[in-house]
Amino acid sequence: MPSLGDYETELRRIEADVAELEEIAFAQPVKAEDATRYVYRLYARASLNGNLKEFREVERLIDRAIDGVGAAEDLCLLKANLDFKLHRLAETKRDLGMTPALAGRRQGRIILADIAFQEGRYQDTRDALEQLAEEERTWDVLARIAHVETKMGDAEKADELYSWAEDEITAKEMRAYAWVELQRGLLDLSRGRRGEAVAHYAVADRAYSGYWVTAEHMGDALNSAVHYERVLRTVDKPEVTQKLGELCLQSGQRERAEELFARALMGYLESAERGEVHYCHHLTEYFADVAHNGIDAVEWARKDIALRDNFNTQTALAWALHCAGQSAAGVPYVERALASGVKDANIFSKAAKIFEGAGQHAKAHVWEHRAVDLDPLRGIVHTH
Repeated sequence: MPSLGDYETELRRIEADVAELEEIAFAQPVKAEDATRYVYRLYARASLNGNLKEFREVERLIDRAIDGVGAAEDLCLLKANLDFKLHRLAETKRDLGMTPALAGRRQGRIILADIAFQEGRYQDTRDALEQLAEEERTWDVLARIAHVETKMGDAEKADELYSWAEDEITAKEMRAYAWVELQRGLLDLSRGRRGEAVAHYAVADRAYSGYWVTAEHMGDALNSAVHYERVLRTVDKPEVTQKLGELCLQSGQRERAEELFARALMGYLESAERGEVHYCHHLTEYFADVAHNGIDAVEWARKDIALRDNFNTQTALAWALHCAGQSAAGVPYVERALASGVKDANIFSKAAKIFEGAGQHAKAHVWEHRAVDLDPLRGIVHTH
């Protein structure tokens, strides 16, 4: 019988903890320690599975725990992390304000720095993270600074910061080590260094084996349907289903591609119908690039930018307008994205096409060249 991978082993350990705590977590009188540990383990399971349905149940039980024991800092912090993961920034701020001291605690400050980045306040993010790193060099803060450098600064400096982050990770935190390796791979892939990216993903798989997130990244780097299919055997992710559909379409499997696209769209829309906003950006991309329906793409892009106004959502709205035949209307949005100082080949390439569509040919030429300078493999590697 084959041995279990690290992912499956951790998942089983969490399942055992959940089963042990399930009977006592809300037994009357509710004990704060039991209820808190229970919802934290449920959150850990949902995070490992990437399952939105599980997150909805975790949210319900966090609220139940708060009702039972009060707005304890640990519970409010967990609620804030969950809301942030689901792109609900206003709710995240509210959660941090439920207990007076939380926003000033280290973990609260980290979340506020993350929110600032999502809201397009990039210098505020950098300042907050550098202050946190000066106080204590933890791997998660160093990795966040590296992410800022990846998007806004120096790729070599970003990779150095990721390396420093790895040095701070203990032998008990191999999933964290694998996650950092995945970020280093993304950094390489964004610069056209596919071989180096694959090497980082292989290290991630050795550090924390059997993880579907690593398989998805490998699929992105290699344009590999096999890897996407492996992911979908473990988790039902509409975005991965869409990626597999795109590869099927490229290889001439149109009928299967259409089936996969329909399945992905159903997953996105079912989430949206429940009032969730997690898939707004995926719906924007789907309607713009798969369905070629610029009008619907614009609708979803406007919903997304209303939640978080940053270079990604600005570019997405500009691209949606371009796909709707309104390139000139998209120019101000993509100009805002470029003015942020972002360094992203995908954004540069879309900017070029938007400027071209608006008749600004000189600008289009400049930004297409900048895209190729950053990522010489653009058009060869299928990146998301």
